[in-house]
Amino acid sequence: MGYVASSSRFLILAGLKALSRACFRFEVEWVGERRERPFADARLGVLLNHTSLFEPILVAIFPLGWLWAISRRGVMPGADATLDRPLVGRLLKLLVSDAVSVTRARDSSWTRFLARVNEDAVVLISPEGRMKRRGGLDKHGKPMTMRGGIVDVLELKNEGTMLLVYSEGLHHVQAPGEGLPHLFVRVRARLEEIPISEYKKAMGHGTPEFRANVLADLERRRDRLCPW
Repeated sequence: MGYVASSSRFLILAGLKALSRACFRFEVEWVGERRERPFADARLGVLLNHTSLFEPILVAIFPLGWLWAISRRGVMPGADATLDRPLVGRLLKLLVSDAVSVTRARDSSWTRFLARVNEDAVVLISPEGRMKRRGGLDKHGKPMTMRGGIVDVLELKNEGTMLLVYSEGLHHVQAPGEGLPHLFVRVRARLEEIPISEYKKAMGHGTPEFRANVLADLERRRDRLCPW
């Protein structure tokens, strides 16, 4: 039964990849040296510059092998307000094997998500925790800082690599609150893949500064590598 469900999710992901390729023009470049076998060991996918519910179209830039891993072992936290939507929420739940609804508070819903995270899981996360509006701030008018949830995930991960997806942003496709998307436009992103153990060491894992170092580093990376 699990294999059938994984196969169904993979077909949906592969279909979304093909549809996205047909409807948008993707430009992707790598930051630093591209690994000999990119994506092969990616156990943590981190999207920076979260701007639109249409970001699932970014599956177009991932190889089928990684989409298969996501279909089998993908774990993703999602805001309850998003996952409870009848259309968007249902689609997101179809894309990964385990989409966990979480609230904005660090309550039992977050504990439930972390219980799903292990070394074998492929975790997908947007560490800003909310979407940027056209003005560059969140819907409450606050700056787009990183939330601490990404650090909790890193504490549970030591093996494999972290895939950083630096998104140009998708306001030109569909901004929050808008209707139908704009098709056949250019979508750009940069990719970087870093061994998780090396990244944690560089950020001072095991020291009191680890959390602050990670959040500050991701904000610097986003601000330097996401804008064009």
